[in-house]
Amino acid sequence: MRVLVSGGAGYIGSHTVLALVAAGHDVVVVDDFSNAKPTVVGRLEALTGRHIPVHAFDLTDIDKTEHLFATDTIDAVIHFAGYKAVGESVQKPLDYYQNNLGSTFSLVRAMQKHDVDKLVFSSSATVYGTDQAGATEDRPTFATNPYGWTKVMQEQILRDIAVADPEMRIALLRYFNPVGAHPSGTIGEDPSDVPNNLMPYIAQVAVGRREKLQVFGDDYDTPDGTGVRDYIHVEDLAAGHVAALEKLAVTDEPISTWNLGSGRGTSVLELLHAFEKAVGRELPYEVVGRRAGDVATSYADPSKANAELGWSTQKTVEEMCADTWRWQSQNPDGYPD
Repeated sequence: MRVLVSGGAGYIGSHTVLALVAAGHDVVVVDDFSNAKPTVVGRLEALTGRHIPVHAFDLTDIDKTEHLFATDTIDAVIHFAGYKAVGESVQKPLDYYQNNLGSTFSLVRAMQKHDVDKLVFSSSATVYGTDQAGATEDRPTFATNPYGWTKVMQEQILRDIAVADPEMRIALLRYFNPVGAHPSGTIGEDPSDVPNNLMPYIAQVAVGRREKLQVFGDDYDTPDGTGVRDYIHVEDLAAGHVAALEKLAVTDEPISTWNLGSGRGTSVLELLHAFEKAVGRELPYEVVGRRAGDVATSYADPSKANAELGWSTQKTVEEMCADTWRWQSQNPDGYPD
């Protein structure tokens, strides 16, 4: 298939581009580079040995989105594009609703006009609200912040579209905590500001960009008192997108929902100590107060994806840490501008 990857220069998008090309698909990228660096494209082309067409614009621009579909042949879409920082969404809710919903409206309208009927949507474990332990796909959805609500709303919009247009084939993929990097160390996670997630923060401490890790609370009802999360290597996550896309080509279901996670929880301190092994030294940290909105435990029940997609995670926490450290140590300041 010829697959349009929105947000394809971003962290998860770029790894999915590699997985799609490896699986024999053609790829077209659209990205406004608000949370990605253009230099990633050259690295993707070096890794794939292929030219990757890139369209640099914001998907909320209806005319440019329509023009792309009118002038290119697209068989399917994987939709990553969107704002994604929970804390920022609380400060700028209107920006999040306008961007995340608007980009999906623009994209799906263009898809329908040009008879593109396969869509893989990047959703999130945030749709389970505070009920994220052992989450199964039939659990009711809700959210605790504007970012999470944009995912809940987009899922509902896509369900309604699937009812109205039974030719559509839509996958809703609920991620847990993507980490890791390509084994080459040439592409990885490059937060544009202070990292919102644990692994890139630890990596920046290890490379000397930050003084120490702040552990938000050690009094949770977990084995060591720190928050427990389901970490998934970004390459396993990318493989899940390819599996979902290929399932859409053969399924009769207009819409399907799958958790992409390992089903195992790792605490903040366990991840820190695993990263220390990858680096070969101890890393400084301090325990501070809990962060508002954090849940004690979050992990997927991935059995539905295991059964229906023939997909499961393959990489260990140790591999996630080793690959992240390889990326960060080779690129201490992230991608060059």
